[in-house]
Amino acid sequence: MKLDRQDRRILQILQEEGRISNQDLAERIGLSQSPCLRRVRTLEENGMITGYRALVDARKLGLALLALVHISMDRHTPERFTNFDQQVSVIPEVLECLLITGQEADYQLKVIIRDMDAYQDLLLNKITRIEGVTGVHSSFVLRQVVNRTAMPV
Repeated sequence: MKLDRQDRRILQILQEEGRISNQDLAERIGLSQSPCLRRVRTLEENGMITGYRALVDARKLGLALLALVHISMDRHTPERFTNFDQQVSVIPEVLECLLITGQEADYQLKVIIRDMDAYQDLLLNKITRIEGVTGVHSSFVLRQVVNRTAMPV
């Protein structure tokens, strides 16, 4: 899909203010309401906008520990990776799972948990029990310097 200036502006605004009304959005980009709504629907239908979500304060939920976990696998086979992908995708504490290269690890997980006891439970009872996991190296986040959800458009 080819994006013009107005489409890009719509995407910028919706990423920052997902609950903005169509009327306010139209005013901000300089369109009337009907063409603005058509553009938003087209962006949704073409998969450019994949959904709308509420951003939740993790600390207010009691989730105070953010960790980056590097996972090493015993074999690099499609079956091993598929199994790991399926197993890790159902663990609610895993916010992000990346298959990576250029490191000793095969995966990087971003996990959020209550505290170190909860991390130990996650590690010993879920992550290391996935078939093929041979190594786990954890780093704990001291402070998030940048935490964006918006894509540059």
